[in-house]
Amino acid sequence: MKDKNLERLKKEYMDIPIPKELDYVVRKAIKESSANMKKRKNKFKRTVTIAASIAATIGVLTVGINTSSVFADNLSKVPIVGEMVKVLTFKEYTVDEEKFNADIKVPRIQGLGNQELENSLNEKYIEENKKLYDQFIAEMEELKEKGGGNIGVDAGYEIITDNDLVFSIKRYVVKTAGSSYTELKYDTIDKKKQVLITLPSLFKDGSYIEVISKNIISQMRTQMEDHEDKTYWIADDTDEEPMEGFEKISKEQNFYINEDGKLVVVFDKYEVAAGYMGNPEFVIPTDVIKDILAGSEYIK
Repeated sequence: MKDKNLERLKKEYMDIPIPKELDYVVRKAIKESSANMKKRKNKFKRTVTIAASIAATIGVLTVGINTSSVFADNLSKVPIVGEMVKVLTFKEYTVDEEKFNADIKVPRIQGLGNQELENSLNEKYIEENKKLYDQFIAEMEELKEKGGGNIGVDAGYEIITDNDLVFSIKRYVVKTAGSSYTELKYDTIDKKKQVLITLPSLFKDGSYIEVISKNIISQMRTQMEDHEDKTYWIADDTDEEPMEGFEKISKEQNFYINEDGKLVVVFDKYEVAAGYMGNPEFVIPTDVIKDILAGSEYIK
């Protein structure tokens, strides 16, 4: 009985006529409400999707790096604009005795997109430092057999320039046997083109040797005039018997490009001056070489 009454009341309620104005208002409200809910739903879905993607990516990276050394190694080799080059100590040779001391750090470059160039540089660093260590051991054993002498060697590396375009690394070797001798070597890399920059590659032709040499001699003379404690081995035209000394740089002279985009020419100890002068460096004014440069991307 109750069910029949309920059904009757329901039918009467549904049969009540709805005014046209009210029908329009209700339908409009329902339509707008549905649209807003759809927008919020889509926005929420996009937010959830993005958040889920980020979380998934972070999760994959975290798990990958923490569980796989191969994954981490491969991740570090992914090329990036401007290349995030880094240098690590690959190996270190050490000898620590009363009269014999060696500390030789072998650098290893990582992060170059050019794997062939990266391998070539790293192999060179391994070979030259292994040779240095073997020479030290041979000299040490010889001195021990003779019952005297003391020698030392300190070799390592330093990053000189690291910007969006240029990466320069200096390797140094300091040998000690009574007095000390310092040898420097540089590698300068174009991080975007992934090539090794050589001194000849910076210029249109071989005229750079004479142009740079004349400027360096001029700087040497100026420094000696301004500082009594500085002496370079260059010929003096006023002497009746001019001394033999620096005349010109070599085709592959030591150099690097500094953070200011300037060419810096470097000499080894004793190469152009007495030992107390260390390793002389000369910043070459860009105005002096601008007309013979092969391009303006490196030297500013």
